[in-house]
Amino acid sequence: MSDRKRAVQARVYGKVQGVGYRIWARGEATRLELLGWVRNERDGSVTWLTGADAAVATMIERLRQGPPGAAVSRIDLDELETWTTPGDFRIMT
Repeated sequence: MSDRKRAVQARVYGKVQGVGYRIWARGEATRLELLGWVRNERDGSVTWLTGADAAVATMIERLRQGPPGAAVSRIDLDELETWTTPGDFRIMT
């Protein structure tokens, strides 16, 4: 994978709450050595932010699939110029 750093905020919509999406996303992000967080939003989406390298592209594709029981209808992506992330990948409340 590339050493280039990239930060993306992804809003994942569809059936992504109540299906273990946050726990699944944390596991996938940890395996890809990404940093950031995931949390449920009031509008039913899941927001995901990472400061990572080319593994971000892999994670975006995984976010489109989601865990069993999820049904992703769309993902809105915003590339970020600067970011602050925790030292790991967290589930935020």
